Amino acid sequence: MPSNETTIDKLRHLEALYRQGYQNDVTDRSLDKIIELERANARRELDELQERLKRFERQYQISSEEFYRRFRAGEMGDAIDVVEWSIFYDMWESVRSRLEVLEAELT
Repeated sequence: MPSNETTIDKLRHLEALYRQGYQNDVTDRSLDKIIELERANARRELDELQERLKRFERQYQISSEEFYRRFRAGEMGDAIDVVEWSIFYDMWESVRSRLEVLEAELT
């Protein structure tokens, strides 16, 4: 079984225990630390990708959002810089989305 399925299974077991009223301070603190570590990693990745995007924006004098809209419309061509920029933008969007999940308030 792939590792991610095993992790999901473990999380489901913990969820089931907590839904039954189980609580453990060590588990709670450990989960808090894991989430904060993931937040910090995502923030770092987002900053690094933002810097890469800014380089393209300065070079081409266009925002990444406008570039990507035009790229998706087929208006930017397929030069290596254009493809690379689009990949970095896709990565930035993915990390931004992950960070939104990690920073969402749990209710």
